[in-house]
Amino acid sequence: MGPIDYLVVEFPGNRMTGEGLPLLVDLVDRGIIRILDLVFVRKDDDGSVAGMEITDFDGDGRLDLAVFEGASSGLLGQDDIDEAAKALEPGCSAGILLYENRWAAPFAAALRRGGARMVASGRIPVPALVAALDATETAD
Repeated sequence: MGPIDYLVVEFPGNRMTGEGLPLLVDLVDRGIIRILDLVFVRKDDDGSVAGMEITDFDGDGRLDLAVFEGASSGLLGQDDIDEAAKALEPGCSAGILLYENRWAAPFAAALRRGGARMVASGRIPVPALVAALDATETAD
């Protein structure tokens, strides 16, 4: 298996347009990622959190995520959903996506066969990267 990542994407005002969904489907179709869990939730104004059904987000008459309906590995539990919901503003909804980076699996297997070990990994948040690049550009 490749590394497993998660995303929590907030949709302010519960406005899901579905614009990014074809790109997600493309990543799966090309074997770059594998969806392990995909859950949609909404956080009401009183702070309560409820699950949402996969729907026609962009209003074109087709279920935008029908290809992922029922995607559930069991890895994403209610406690994970509750934790993710803490990051949401009231009156917003979110998609919680747990996925495998399939592109990395052959690379990792080759490294292990060669005796290598992963000793650290991480992710640089995009806003931090943009700020660092802007600071570098300003300094030049």
